[in-house]
Amino acid sequence: MDIDRLRKTLFVILLVLCATPWVGTAPALAMGVLFSLSVGNPWPQQTAHYSKMLLQISVVGLGFGLGLGEVIQTGKDSIWYSAVGIVCTLLLGSVLGKLFRTDKNTSALISFGTAICGGSAIAAMAPVLKAKDDEIAVALATVFTLNSVALLLFPLIGRWLQLDQNMFGVWSGLAIHDTSSVVGATSAYGVLALTVGTTVKLTRAVWIAPVVMVVSLIKGGEQKVSIPLFIVGFMAAATLRTLLPMYEHYWGELAAIARQCLVMTLFMVGAGLSREVLRTVGIRPLVQAAILWVLVSALTLAALKELGVA
Repeated sequence: MDIDRLRKTLFVILLVLCATPWVGTAPALAMGVLFSLSVGNPWPQQTAHYSKMLLQISVVGLGFGLGLGEVIQTGKDSIWYSAVGIVCTLLLGSVLGKLFRTDKNTSALISFGTAICGGSAIAAMAPVLKAKDDEIAVALATVFTLNSVALLLFPLIGRWLQLDQNMFGVWSGLAIHDTSSVVGATSAYGVLALTVGTTVKLTRAVWIAPVVMVVSLIKGGEQKVSIPLFIVGFMAAATLRTLLPMYEHYWGELAAIARQCLVMTLFMVGAGLSREVLRTVGIRPLVQAAILWVLVSALTLAALKELGVA
């Protein structure tokens, strides 16, 4: 058997293993990263494509595990936290970008990705800023690298600080960049943390549309954006569970399948962290993004504790 075929066989075996209940989110991510850095991902483009699709399907499936009332209440409670956090993060990111002399567009994309929704926000904002491919690539690689760190680091910090599941879910939803890492970190912390974190994160993601529209108007562009369909699907699933409670057993099964699909997603996300991605990042954008993220995470947690979120 040649090396390429061996890599592909091993990738499939590990992916199938992640579909079983024996593997959790953190081990799946670690497996993906170690596999990519040691052996090399045989399907980097396909992995990136299907991990996004599977993540969106998984998020919709998680909606079957929640009542519509829970979603609305959590979203209502977190919407203003999200708005204040976004404004403060964008301002702080702008200051750090100038301090580290990071390329203007790259700095702006990193700030938007940190403030709102990681790669989704970067993809939506890039046309408005007329960002070049290399600027987009650096911003995405930087945010992706920090996402991988967040997935492993946040549960450790949460347990060290003895945060309850609700507090941890709110904090993760507000402070971690991408949806994949939010659901990964919170699912490793507990079912309630996953429920709260996913809802808060999706509430935060809704801000992509208005923020991009405002920036587009300021720059005189005509960029059109809309709420991502998987958020609509998540709400529809929660609504269906609420309207048809007699099928609660089946909704619970769908939610459980969705949580295991997240494990597979995180293996593929980890497998996307290649040596090329790490080389692309560069020191200045990475330092700016890391400091911005640490400050935002620490200040967010301090504010939540001060406000008495529990």
